Amino acid sequence: MRVLLIEDEVQLAGLVQRGLRKAGFVVEIAHNGVDGLWLATEESFDVIVLDIMLPGIHGYDVLRRLREREIWAPVLMLTAKDGEFDQVDALDLGADDYLTKPFSFPVLVARLRALTRRTPVSRPATLSAGGLELDPAAARVFRGDVEIDLTPREFALLQFLMRRAGTTVSKSEILQHVWDSAFAGDDNVVEVYVGYLRRKIDRPFGTESIVTVRGVGYRLEE
Repeated sequence: MRVLLIEDEVQLAGLVQRGLRKAGFVVEIAHNGVDGLWLATEESFDVIVLDIMLPGIHGYDVLRRLREREIWAPVLMLTAKDGEFDQVDALDLGADDYLTKPFSFPVLVARLRALTRRTPVSRPATLSAGGLELDPAAARVFRGDVEIDLTPREFALLQFLMRRAGTTVSKSEILQHVWDSAFAGDDNVVEVYVGYLRRKIDRPFGTESIVTVRGVGYRLEE
């Protein structure tokens, strides 16, 4: 799940980024409204966390311009402003949720997962493909009645493949959505993690859910 965090407090942004990465999210950061608006316009994100008091362009203006450009990624306002009229203004401009600082990190994670299920289109509470069931909110995976234990990175990779079940995705697409732009390693890491997944979700069950499409990438069978 790709998250865009637009937050000018550098230390807080770093803490949130590290915490969300441990929870299996891919996080890009912008420290001002101008860069945040550009990133949200040029790249695809599952959810946007947006501060109100931003240098460059005010958070309300960022939100308004996103909706004017028909960018419907769900937006959670994360801010120290907690007045009821601030919340009303944000929601009226098109925000989907509102969380004030200081905040509970588990609550932030839960709300982000809920937003990706609810907007901009209704998503099922669980994903089903290739004989697998994946619950994004609970971070649990099952094949039949058997629960499969995955690391956060393995879970993020499987979730990405299941959301695009039946479609072949390239290594670069996987790196963009499951790792992030700061990743400077070899793209063979994708092969390594696909191998990890196969050993957990397929081989013990005598199945082959993830197919290698030579020269292109990988496809999770529907």
